Amino acid sequence: MAAGAASPRERYRSQVRAEIKARAWEQIATAGASGLSLNAIAKELGMSGPALYRYFGGRDDLITELVRDAYRSLADTFCAAADAGSGLSGLARAMRRWALEDPQRYFLVYGTPVPGYRAPDDTTATAREIMATLLDVCAAEDPAGPAGDAGADAADTTREGAPAPADALEAHLADHRHWAGDHPAPPHVLRRALAYWTRLHGVLSLELAGHFTGMGFDPEVLFTAEFEGLKGRS
Repeated sequence: MAAGAASPRERYRSQVRAEIKARAWEQIATAGASGLSLNAIAKELGMSGPALYRYFGGRDDLITELVRDAYRSLADTFCAAADAGSGLSGLARAMRRWALEDPQRYFLVYGTPVPGYRAPDDTTATAREIMATLLDVCAAEDPAGPAGDAGADAADTTREGAPAPADALEAHLADHRHWAGDHPAPPHVLRRALAYWTRLHGVLSLELAGHFTGMGFDPEVLFTAEFEGLKGRS
């Protein structure tokens, strides 16, 4: 056997784990992540419950693998879009395509938390990788720049001289940027990235949950209008 090649036993174990995860996604699609049952999966695969636990130590271990796979998939999708130079519009469209391909995968990481489950730190690291890509693109497309940003700061105040909401948020983000990791983006770029992130997830979540069904318009047109509209306000 060549050095580094998987043994037949390792290949079999990898195949069984993949089958378990595929069945888990099917369960999540019908009952949600909180209804995930390893015993039910074992029965579907013709295994005993104890036999399945040789592949995953428990429900939380299985959910963690699914969360890791989902975050890794989105991180790779974002990275590919950024490397292609598609900009913020490309990132937004890539996110929507990724979400529509598998809504349950999207809801597992961005939907209602699973009761009693806490994701491990490595999934947080991958989530930050996704955000770092967004921050990179926001910084590259920054329409203000140092001089323009200073002008915006001067104009973005109320008549009473108090900071406008955008400036207040930037001041807050200057001291509350843990979510951005060690990314050097200035506060106005952090604000821009958050605006994109929250707006796009808001529209996506409503679309995937079916809240636009029957309203008579194309959700993709709304989605495009939302991120294009943000360009002129950033």
